[in-house]
Amino acid sequence: MSLDITIQLGDEDLDHFVEAMQRAQVKAAGLSAQQIVDAASKLLVDVPTTKIPEFIKDRLDKLDQMLQLVVDEGYGLPDEDRKRVLSCLAYFADPQDIIPDNVPVIGFLDDAIMIELCVRELKPEIDSYGDFVLYRNQEAARRGVDPASLKTQRVDWLETRRLEAHEAMRSRRREGYGSGSSWAPTLFRTR
Repeated sequence: MSLDITIQLGDEDLDHFVEAMQRAQVKAAGLSAQQIVDAASKLLVDVPTTKIPEFIKDRLDKLDQMLQLVVDEGYGLPDEDRKRVLSCLAYFADPQDIIPDNVPVIGFLDDAIMIELCVRELKPEIDSYGDFVLYRNQEAARRGVDPASLKTQRVDWLETRRLEAHEAMRSRRREGYGSGSSWAPTLFRTR
């Protein structure tokens, strides 16, 4: 037997998540970028040992995309944009978040919700990175090489496309993804 549940979060509910994100960012202020990435990555490693609902697994795939944005040297995300992604990942660096991760069935529910909020906030970055990865994979296939080798052997060749992807990301942000939504991004202000 399975059970379908639909959750609708209003502005007050979202404010709770914004406050939780801000607390997490304060806690993570002393951590290096690598420590934040390692802690958020640990969530992905720990999850397979736990039985979790499929919709949470789907959201965790999106968390992996956010991590790849930061660690993919071939993409070379600029510092300003990297800080935006790291400020999002700060929430996942604390296993004792809104709902502690060790709570059976629902321990990752808050993480799934926060991932959805982060995906909205980082949509330009995620879309541009997806464009870049697709481009890199197509070029690697065309040249008959491993895509991972392009980041070290052909960084100069990828530079033009990478810069185009960064500009497209900023353009998407200026145009405002989700402009029809009443919710405005407030989670990730960089200092």
